[in-house]
Amino acid sequence: MKPPSFFEQDRALVEAALERLLPAETAPPPSIHRAMRYSVFAGGKRIRPILCYEAARIFAADPAPAVPVGCALEFIHTYSLIHDDLPALDNDDLRRGKPTCHKQFGEALAILAGDALLTRAFETLAAAPLEPGRRVQVIAEVAAVAGTVDGMVGGQVADLEAEGKPPDAAALEYIHRSKTAALIRASVVAGALAGGGEDADVERLRRFGEKIGWAFQVVDDILDVEESSAALGKTAGKDQAQKKATYPALYGLEESRRIAADLAAQALRELDSYAGRAARLRELGEFLVARRA
Repeated sequence: MKPPSFFEQDRALVEAALERLLPAETAPPPSIHRAMRYSVFAGGKRIRPILCYEAARIFAADPAPAVPVGCALEFIHTYSLIHDDLPALDNDDLRRGKPTCHKQFGEALAILAGDALLTRAFETLAAAPLEPGRRVQVIAEVAAVAGTVDGMVGGQVADLEAEGKPPDAAALEYIHRSKTAALIRASVVAGALAGGGEDADVERLRRFGEKIGWAFQVVDDILDVEESSAALGKTAGKDQAQKKATYPALYGLEESRRIAADLAAQALRELDSYAGRAARLRELGEFLVARRA
């Protein structure tokens, strides 16, 4: 399935904002800024900032204030990829079709580039053009999903500890909902907050983001089995080689596809009450679970 028709326009908007929000390569010390920019501009789809922007569009005539919020989420996502690829974690040499940050710049600079992007994310959120109360809500939401309790770090730890063990349904769900779905959920929630959504709207979008993010990771598990490294832009088959906890390992490919489709259907139902206002967010959700590499 191809991305929605508006996807490239949104992506260009995000790319321009990322360029503005990151220090120039020549800013001292240049080595760290080169490493940061190398990974941010390595060709990501910008799914998280686009989800944020389109969630805001449901509630705001002008969703522009959501753009820097989405960029902050992209910084956090990129930091997590840099650190995931390190030899101490997933030990990968390829990301988005290019050498990983530590292969290009060395482990020390890669660690620091990840740290710097996480820090830059919160600088960006603190300066976002939102009403102060909503800005604090967004910061709290994003900080929580980047952390250890049902957040990205907790999911990464659970993922590491599950390697080589027989797949367990409860542990697998926790890993996927924390390591991947949490940041996707936060992207949608942050967009709803930035766009001025009411509490009930925010919770509805939270449920959408949770289920669509979970489905997204199940699809990623499937693609790791079915697609080549060239298509994926990262090393294919690593989940199986490292005996990671994945949906195909536990349920097989066909059942994994059914689970992803069911999660996506649950997510999309949360948008029904918005009708045409959520058409673009619905298209994005459908793309995330129907995509190939």
